[in-house]
Amino acid sequence: MTFETVADNLRESFRVIAASRGPGEIRELQGVSIAAAGVAFQMFNAAFLSQHVTSENELKLRIQIPSVHFNARGLEWAYWVCNDFLEPRARKKSRRVFEQAGLRHSVDLPGMVSDRILPPVKPLPTIEVRRVCDAATRDAFCAIGSVCFHVPLVWFHEVFESDAVWDKFAAYVGYANGAAVSTAAVIDGGGALGVYNVATLPGHQRLGYGEYVMRHALADMKCLSGIERTILQSTPAGYRLYERMGYRTITSVSVYST
Repeated sequence: MTFETVADNLRESFRVIAASRGPGEIRELQGVSIAAAGVAFQMFNAAFLSQHVTSENELKLRIQIPSVHFNARGLEWAYWVCNDFLEPRARKKSRRVFEQAGLRHSVDLPGMVSDRILPPVKPLPTIEVRRVCDAATRDAFCAIGSVCFHVPLVWFHEVFESDAVWDKFAAYVGYANGAAVSTAAVIDGGGALGVYNVATLPGHQRLGYGEYVMRHALADMKCLSGIERTILQSTPAGYRLYERMGYRTITSVSVYST
């Protein structure tokens, strides 16, 4: 797998959400992809590089294109940048260029891939896992995401309010002793399964719940799609776990937002 696999799957995850909403837009512009849900949560009004950038001036143009698009619609937005699209000269100055354009740096995420998930290094707890398919599981998925990603609950509900999103955004909730405690989601795109929204509520972390739900989700989607190789963007908290599961870093994704 190459960095393009990570970039393609990441872009597809936003396209699925954008396509599920009436105000959503999916556009291919000059070297830039737009996948905008048209929501208050700016991270889901997203732009992506779709071609290599060779110079600082070219990067400025690639920032200006989505900026004009989103400003015309009055939307806060985010640029999800797979850094291997940036040639060394452009990458060296990229953070300064984004910030000069009014986009603050939010986070850097390792882009990780695995051709085959390794077995657990220690026994995992067995908990009930349900795929999101009704109001109860949807509300549980949004509530856990709101707490773990520090986002207002109303923003999460707006992103995921359409029933259509759950056809392709395969989301799962883990229940311990009847209480919803953990989530994971999987997107089929770019020839790989992308893992997203891995989260466990405070007070239930470091017990193996997140890993169990993630493994369950991937196994379920492998049965449906026949795809085994997977990608994800790791947070610092999850990095060592993903390494133990057989993931390796092949790129990085920088996120800038208004």
